[in-house]
Amino acid sequence: MSVAVAIDRVEKRFGSVLALAGVSLQIAEGEFFGLLGPNGAGKTTLISCLAGLARPDAGKLVVMGHDVVSDYRAARRLLGVVPQELVFDPFFSVRETLRIQSGYFGIRNNGDWIDEILANLDLTAKADTNMRRLSGGMKRRVLVAQALVHKPPVIVLDEPTAGVDVELRQGLWQFVQRLNRDGHTVILTTHYLEEAEALCGRIAMLKQGRVVALDSTSNLLARFAGQTLSLRLASPSTLPQALRARATESDGRWALPLADLGEIEPLLSTLREAGCSIDDLRLTQTDLEDVFLGVMQSAGSPKKAAA
Repeated sequence: MSVAVAIDRVEKRFGSVLALAGVSLQIAEGEFFGLLGPNGAGKTTLISCLAGLARPDAGKLVVMGHDVVSDYRAARRLLGVVPQELVFDPFFSVRETLRIQSGYFGIRNNGDWIDEILANLDLTAKADTNMRRLSGGMKRRVLVAQALVHKPPVIVLDEPTAGVDVELRQGLWQFVQRLNRDGHTVILTTHYLEEAEALCGRIAMLKQGRVVALDSTSNLLARFAGQTLSLRLASPSTLPQALRARATESDGRWALPLADLGEIEPLLSTLREAGCSIDDLRLTQTDLEDVFLGVMQSAGSPKKAAA
């Protein structure tokens, strides 16, 4: 399978901050690829370098065989980017905005495709509305439409569903999945890890500008396969000290990873002997959020991650 995006030892520094520290990865044509990481991991910086909005200090980025620095015009035409920020021109309607965006790529008379995008993003009723009068969610839909208007083979979605209602999110993903089935390569960054788990065939995880995990979604889930006993104790119960070393606490719930289901009864017995009263008890399978937390914790310091 041909390579759609090649990123080779890319570095980018902002003053004393090393935003990208030698990132390397390849994304095949037709992939639905996830790029995950905590805030400040370097995801948006990498996308900015890929789109030519920032120039890397070292390394090379190639889109469909075109270097993003030496052959910027060709590389940019093959790329559609949905940015995080709500950037728009307040003087035009939605349809005018998409026609102008088409003109940037030398495309005319594509009204049918614009109508199809508007319909799939539920923007038809707002086609002649000025951009200033749209809600934040509607503006984000227009950003997605702008990225698709020139039918790029590679689509980059940087937090496309942030602040978007559930109905639009589902409609957007149906549309993007259709484009992916038609052969478009999709690169997604998101903090909604359930989206990445459901959509992405392969995932790279970044931490402090370095790739700390790169594998298929199924392999990442298998790496941390298992079940977790999640419980909330009734006040004033506290988790026994014997269990605290293996447990993690979040929002008043304790999570205890299980090697097998035979561990459940001894755990419950320990809680009973300690006089603990349980308000809620759940048994959950490992999901991408568990994998993400495990990878970030095991990655440790930058030097350890690099090693």
